[in-house]
Amino acid sequence: MMKTTHWTWEYINPVTKQKLGKKNIVNNFCISIAANEAYCATCHVGYGMVDNKFDFTKQENVDCVVCHDTTGTYRKQPGLGGGVVTQAMEFPPGSGKMVKPVDLRKVAQKVGKTSRDTCGSCHFRGGGGDGVKHGDMDSSLAAPEAELDVHMDAVGLDFKCSTCHMTKDHQVPGSRYAPTARDDKGRMIRGKLDPRNPTTCQSCHGNGPHKEVRLNNHATKVACQTCHIPAFARGGVATKMEWDWSTAGRRDKDGKHIDILDAKGHKIYESKEGSAVVAENVVPEYRWFNGEVKYTLLSDKIDPSNVVKINAWSGSPDDGKSLIWPVKIMRGKQPYDAVNMTLVRPETASPADDTAYWKNLDWEKAITFGMRYAGLPFSGKVGFVSTEMYWPITHMVAPKAKALACVECHSATSRLKGLPGIYMPGYSANHWLDLIGWGLAALTLFGVVVHGLVRLALARKAR
Repeated sequence: MMKTTHWTWEYINPVTKQKLGKKNIVNNFCISIAANEAYCATCHVGYGMVDNKFDFTKQENVDCVVCHDTTGTYRKQPGLGGGVVTQAMEFPPGSGKMVKPVDLRKVAQKVGKTSRDTCGSCHFRGGGGDGVKHGDMDSSLAAPEAELDVHMDAVGLDFKCSTCHMTKDHQVPGSRYAPTARDDKGRMIRGKLDPRNPTTCQSCHGNGPHKEVRLNNHATKVACQTCHIPAFARGGVATKMEWDWSTAGRRDKDGKHIDILDAKGHKIYESKEGSAVVAENVVPEYRWFNGEVKYTLLSDKIDPSNVVKINAWSGSPDDGKSLIWPVKIMRGKQPYDAVNMTLVRPETASPADDTAYWKNLDWEKAITFGMRYAGLPFSGKVGFVSTEMYWPITHMVAPKAKALACVECHSATSRLKGLPGIYMPGYSANHWLDLIGWGLAALTLFGVVVHGLVRLALARKAR
């Protein structure tokens, strides 16, 4: 499953302006930005990010057109450091395939507002392919029907990403690094200066959207998404659920890389990335979540005998801040330093460097270069550790008629099975409690029958 990204940055929550500090945060989808910047920049940031000397403070390095192109022709090729093709070139190198240059004049004359297409050009394909990363975002949301997403329905409400992710000064609210798990403040006025996160369900629907009081009471413990997103990857695009890098490196009898597809054409093995499990129409897992996320940092010591949580959700049924949230949990195996007990930064992507894993399929060589490039120690011993990463599910909202029925949770096969701190009739059965209950019911019935018989006998005697 997991590519692990490590980068140093200072994250500032665009809504609250809270500084979360500079951290070597680990993200599971690019293995390492360090030494692979020219490839990461296909989506991230802008122009000229080819090494670790990129200046994030210069506005001219930001690519405005990638978000504001309306022609659908502005495309970037991996390895160009965020640049576009300006003259015909062979890509990938040695493939014999030619890529035409982008008509920049045409693009510049047709700039406009952002759209699902412009946002989706990166976000739908995070993790290296359509639907790979999030599960609830893929190309099916470009023009969805109401059954897939009632808000983005192309012939209905037709929400753009910016409808909810309403920006101010190009700061885009709604983040998986600083999410709002619970919003008790109700509706907000769009366009008015408000420090709140405008991407929550409550910011539009308020805290009492249901006609039934019982359902509104549920919303004090259950996130809206839990009932209104019955499954993710519902648009015909499979998402990656498991990614095992420990199986990477196989070659065919001629020494060439191997690709293996399943019956539907999904890639389930690739020499340079290992094996994968993909799925569609996936029922989420559920966790208590209070909006606090703890990350495994590059400097953290790990225990390879346990699953390493790349991002651990905080929350409990008793903290007064948590709701039950749906989540996609990415599971897999990825390399680590078997002596220093830390995760590692391999060079993966560069076809020009003999040290890049995707070229040589040699973990020790790729990690040695990547760690030296980042100025970090590496023992030379590579192991593989099981990892998990949590992705909250918040897109692909179904019409209300398709929301979860009571029986989905209130039954022996409850979706919330195993979740702590809940008691639900129909699910939370206890043998002794049931025995006591039935015993009391039987005694009650026995008492009623005896009472009735005594009354009947006394009535006859009185005659």
